[in-house]
Amino acid sequence: MAPSALICETQPWKDLKAHVDDIKKTHLRELMSDTERCQSMMIEFDGMLLDYSRQRATSDTLNKLKNLAEAAHLKEKINKMFNGERINSTEDRSVLHVALRAPRDSVINSDGKNVVPDVWQVLDKIKDFSERIRSGAWIGATGKALTNVIAVGIGGSFLGPLFVHTALQTDSEASEFAKGRQLRFLANVDPVDVARNITGLDPETTLVVVVSKTFTTAETMLNARTIREWISAALGPEAVAKHMVAVSTNLTLVEKFGIDPNNAFAFWDWVGGRYSVCSAVGVLPLSLQYGFAVVEKFLKGASSIDQHFHSAPIEKNLPVLLGLLSVWNVSFLGYPARAILPYTQALEKFAPHIQQVSMESNGKGVSIDGVPLPFEAGEIDFGEPGTNGQHSFYQLIHQGRVIPCDFIGVVKSQQPVYLKGEVVSNHDELMSNFFAQPDALAYGKTPEQLLKENVPHHLVTHKTFSGDRPSVSLLLPSLNAYNIGQVLLAIYEHRVAVEGFVWGINSFDQWGVELGKSLATQVRKQLNASRKKAEPVEGFNFSTTALLTRYLEASTDISKEDCTVLPKM
Repeated sequence: MAPSALICETQPWKDLKAHVDDIKKTHLRELMSDTERCQSMMIEFDGMLLDYSRQRATSDTLNKLKNLAEAAHLKEKINKMFNGERINSTEDRSVLHVALRAPRDSVINSDGKNVVPDVWQVLDKIKDFSERIRSGAWIGATGKALTNVIAVGIGGSFLGPLFVHTALQTDSEASEFAKGRQLRFLANVDPVDVARNITGLDPETTLVVVVSKTFTTAETMLNARTIREWISAALGPEAVAKHMVAVSTNLTLVEKFGIDPNNAFAFWDWVGGRYSVCSAVGVLPLSLQYGFAVVEKFLKGASSIDQHFHSAPIEKNLPVLLGLLSVWNVSFLGYPARAILPYTQALEKFAPHIQQVSMESNGKGVSIDGVPLPFEAGEIDFGEPGTNGQHSFYQLIHQGRVIPCDFIGVVKSQQPVYLKGEVVSNHDELMSNFFAQPDALAYGKTPEQLLKENVPHHLVTHKTFSGDRPSVSLLLPSLNAYNIGQVLLAIYEHRVAVEGFVWGINSFDQWGVELGKSLATQVRKQLNASRKKAEPVEGFNFSTTALLTRYLEASTDISKEDCTVLPKM
């Protein structure tokens, strides 16, 4: 099959390129004065309100972006995803994370088979298992209830579940179900992370969930072996079967590791790691902590956005609009970064999760047909909860580089505080900043305004804010399990997919993570040979040889004996 034309060769792309000059002539101050325009750029869905009026865009921009979506066959690509076609062509796989949260009676096919019954078979197994653990029907090797969980995994097996866990910790319903329980996540192969995760825990009351699709991920399996040793040293090797379970598809290696294959929870090759939080990867540890009923609400929230994404027209489709506006900012206005700014501390782990979803998906330099892209794709994502971020990097956002911002606010705080005599509540103080910051970015402050305020002439340039800096605001009614799945998981997942569909890249493979892994294998062999056999460092460039030699010489205190050493914390 001949490669398809690059999207930049189409007329809608060229029309948008030509349109940039028109937009640059118009400041956001002027755009924001058009009430009819602003009203048209506010969309409500299921209690959520999206306001994108502070984007550097007009109705003409939106029409041109809609034409671009049609030229990119966006709707057709979305349908192919939901129909289970193998749109991940480089790995010859379907992309069906939407099936992970589909209602039980749904039909979503992959290779002619409805995968939804398989999904629910695993969900039912998780529900049964988590209830047995939480009720004390399943006990540890010494007869004690298992009240602590360590989830061992990395990347998509860690960032998504950690974000959801952190967001649920202060939700009143979820926290009630979590009383007396702890959930920790061990991801980094750094032994410091091991020490932090086992500190204060008793192996007798700890269950370990090892998350690795192939059961071969180097960092995860070394951490799993370390935790297995921690359990075995305290309770004996036979305790592993009662204290360790797996989320994996490789039952042979699961059993070889010492985990009963009956205690392995499956997921499928049509689930990418960064899209797997709705699979057993996230649902199992979250259900153990909060109960399956809470997690099911999270799945229902994600499913509601899946249906909206699949069926809503472009002008009312939240993920599609957000995706198209990101393409406009990155590829036409030349803004390569995006700040994710949730005005709730409960979402402190949201930006790191989206970093992976976005940057691993769309950090590509070639089209889906392997043709080098003559334009930049992908965004640099970062963020921090407000108001913390305001005292960190907002200086650059206001007066340095132009960085489009996503402001996420919540009407009702998870944990409201009211102090007698204060002008406003704590949450009102927080939200005052949520409402003010987008306007500050959009309007800025002119030299004329400063002079009228009697600012000294020598400080005018320092205190001038150019404004004209784009943002979107997303206002949620509350932050519970349903909202977390709905807005903050599915909307961003689909937004990233829309960007990739328009750019014509494969958002569902991640070959870029492989090169470093293969080179690390060579270094690992060298370290073993140098430690155990005193072999010199060979086969590397001068720089790496010098660094490795220094590392080996400075760490001679490491025992050459083949013995086990666990953290001392």
